[in-house]
Amino acid sequence: MKRHQEERLPVIGWREWVSLGELGIERIKTKIDTGARTSALHAFDVRQFTDHGAPHVAFVVHPRQRYRLPAVECVAEVQDMREVTSSSGHKDVRYVISTDVSLAGLTWPIEITLADRDPLGFRMLLGRQAVRDRFLIDPGSSFMAGRKQKTGSTKVKTERTS
Repeated sequence: MKRHQEERLPVIGWREWVSLGELGIERIKTKIDTGARTSALHAFDVRQFTDHGAPHVAFVVHPRQRYRLPAVECVAEVQDMREVTSSSGHKDVRYVISTDVSLAGLTWPIEITLADRDPLGFRMLLGRQAVRDRFLIDPGSSFMAGRKQKTGSTKVKTERTS
């Protein structure tokens, strides 16, 4: 039965463009990382506050690697604080938020930890909990759900970092 279900799952590559619409992030290049349990999002200027008695965080995301603009300001309710071990073995306590992610025509809720991913190759990792039972991953392919779409002649101002 499990094998029959897997044959109907959409196939994605090891990197894809995803959308985090609730956070105002239209497109962000994401590494599909089955070695990571939880998804992670590059966030900086993280500030915790309370809204109607519930903990929230405000933070900024640079969705384009190596660019300072656009800078997307986000707000989300804190779901948890979790100790996460990075691939280098460094332990870090991170905020955990929940938001919808869209990929390959599907939208579903995921948990994301907020981390400083500025020096890393991808602004976001989509972990195995997020893709489990939704996709098959072809590690030899990229952008199987589609390349970044250009939106007419609208130009986005960008500032490249060093």
